[in-house]
Amino acid sequence: MKLLGQNTIADTPDGISEAFKADKFEKKILLGAGAYRDDEGKPYVLPSVRTAERKLLDSNLNKEYAGIDGIPSFTSAAALLAYGPNSAPLKGGRIAITQSISGTGALRIGGAFLERFYPGGKKIYIPTPSWANHSAVFSDSGLKVEKYRYYNKDTISLDFKGMIADIQAAPRGSIFLLHACAHNPTGIDPTESQWREIGKAVKEGEHYAFFDMAYQGFASGNTDKDAFAVRHFIDEGHNVAVAQSFAKNMGLYGERVGAFSIVCSSAEEKKRVESQLKILVRPMYSNPPVNGARIASEILNDPVLREQWLVEVKGMADRIISMRALLRKNLEDLGSGYDWSHITSQIGMFAYTGLDPKQMDQLAKEHSVYATKDGRISIAGITTGNVKRLAEAIHKVTSRI
Repeated sequence: MKLLGQNTIADTPDGISEAFKADKFEKKILLGAGAYRDDEGKPYVLPSVRTAERKLLDSNLNKEYAGIDGIPSFTSAAALLAYGPNSAPLKGGRIAITQSISGTGALRIGGAFLERFYPGGKKIYIPTPSWANHSAVFSDSGLKVEKYRYYNKDTISLDFKGMIADIQAAPRGSIFLLHACAHNPTGIDPTESQWREIGKAVKEGEHYAFFDMAYQGFASGNTDKDAFAVRHFIDEGHNVAVAQSFAKNMGLYGERVGAFSIVCSSAEEKKRVESQLKILVRPMYSNPPVNGARIASEILNDPVLREQWLVEVKGMADRIISMRALLRKNLEDLGSGYDWSHITSQIGMFAYTGLDPKQMDQLAKEHSVYATKDGRISIAGITTGNVKRLAEAIHKVTSRI
């Protein structure tokens, strides 16, 4: 039996982190990790999270199992955050939701549910490129993974015409995975008017929309703005599925807090869907962990803590936005002949620089700047202390003939 394949982790965030650790250069820069860092390059625990933790500790809660679908106070608050207080499906009791093991777990539950119950073709279309784990998650769920156009490498922008054409050309009733905001890895999001056109094309093809919303609030700093696509699709009559993660917007990376939800056609269908979700989850992991969900629930359900958290998540988003502007300014000040406007037009944690694998290799070997070879960098790894050196390194590798 063949046990080992040809895949390696050298160009994954984990592999890049290992190479970074092995580098002894004092001013090395890591831009591969998908986790927020403060302006000193250190992990950041939100003050609202610390307050919630203290409140929970003082509550002297037990460590009993959660239900198969998680902690109700968390899932109800997560649904409200995603769909909004004016959501017709939420008011009508039509949203089935289960707590998940972060966003990855939500996607895995969704993939398994669609493979088992979706009446159309058992394939899902994901953007080119997409988060590296999407293909594996859906393949392991039993779905066939197809691709649709998304990124135009020549213009370093959204291939909107190609995206619409591929949605229109897909077999009727296909499943489409859509990044709700802060597209990973490109940082390129459709505009609101483009989302309306995408929704129209999905509806005309009688397709099914599955949203991956891993960055709500973290993209623009506004949780409602970042949920525009999801809410617009629902307003237009789409019964969507949504995978949520609280890793980025609450900094609860290791707590593995997420939710998977489906908009159902009726309250009766919701009950049937919830029952089937429990049947799916039970053999996967039985029930989800409680600590992170309790923290998120405390924040989302306490009006004072919720407002504090909204300020903090906007602060994280604003730092990312300011680092984008600073990197672009430094590159332009160096006299670069390239147009770096895409650095500031993109959004969220990641940016597609437009650098090729050879240039990324030069950044690592000659300048101790580590990121994936596709040119993606984590803006969270940029600080006021290293942005000048980063810009100089990028300028050097892009100025060669």
